[in-house]
Amino acid sequence: MPPVFAFSAIDPAYAAERKSLRWATSQVGSYGYMVAASMTKIVEAALGGEYTVTVQPYASPTVSMKAVMDGNGEISYTADIGMSEFQQRVGGFKGYQPKMPEIVHTWYAYPMESMMAVAAKHADKFKCWRDFSGKPVFYTNAGFMNWLNYQRIYKVLGYTFKHVQIDLKSNGDAMQSGSIVGSGVYTTAGRSLPAYWKETEISTDIRVVNPCPDELAKIKAAGLAVVEVDPKAAFSKSVGPSTLMGVAILFGYNMGTNIPEDVVYKMLTAFYKNKDNLAKSDPGFTPMAKDFAGMQAQGINANPDIPVHPGLARFLKEHKAWNNKWKVAGTK
Repeated sequence: MPPVFAFSAIDPAYAAERKSLRWATSQVGSYGYMVAASMTKIVEAALGGEYTVTVQPYASPTVSMKAVMDGNGEISYTADIGMSEFQQRVGGFKGYQPKMPEIVHTWYAYPMESMMAVAAKHADKFKCWRDFSGKPVFYTNAGFMNWLNYQRIYKVLGYTFKHVQIDLKSNGDAMQSGSIVGSGVYTTAGRSLPAYWKETEISTDIRVVNPCPDELAKIKAAGLAVVEVDPKAAFSKSVGPSTLMGVAILFGYNMGTNIPEDVVYKMLTAFYKNKDNLAKSDPGFTPMAKDFAGMQAQGINANPDIPVHPGLARFLKEHKAWNNKWKVAGTK
């Protein structure tokens, strides 16, 4: 029998023996989905063809996290603020009981940076973030990850969070009229603005207000990551400061301890080896490429009471980036 027939006879059996890694992400078309889809070949190659990776979209990070912890997936799209809500069993996790091992710190891939903006004509009234405390601000759509991030920041700073919900299209007009004194603006990996902010900054002259040094110190002391953003990379015209200071939400893909240490370690090692090529193909990976281990540390430090997957712990120890204050999942 020619070799080709022998191969085709055993190939289906081999394929059937391959294990499944179901990657729960956000909706099709979202950045979170795109990242997962672009990583599947790297993961399958890193695991020697032992696993088949399939990407499964869900409505939100909260839903994808629950899907994995209910046994309907192995890798979950998430963010550090979502991990906080899960740990505290608040928001979408109130009363939630996982059926499978809880997801733990595994891999953080890219940041979003939450900042504050005002209409340029009112900019002289706002020097620090304390100037927004108790005043009407649109902190992005209620329930969004950035909205949660601003609440987290204000809790750290001891400020009053007064959110006013507006239509996204009225963002610029609302700032100009004074119906809101400011608006939360955010970038992905310091590069791209959401669509409504692209429209706002073209039609409205705005200024970004950085946190003052004492505020930055408190934010950092709470374990949150502060990221420098080049305004020229994100905005089409000057928004004031030459360097913007954003408080990061770290988006990642976390797993439970039912996934073996070796699988996670091989995945992380492959991502690390490919980090520069990933950054060339997508600017969103630039922060990760610049400091891969450092981004993992930031994700852990945002929720230091949540354990670290043994595979990530092994990787960080190998790269001299492990902190003995952190706990490895499954150990006492």
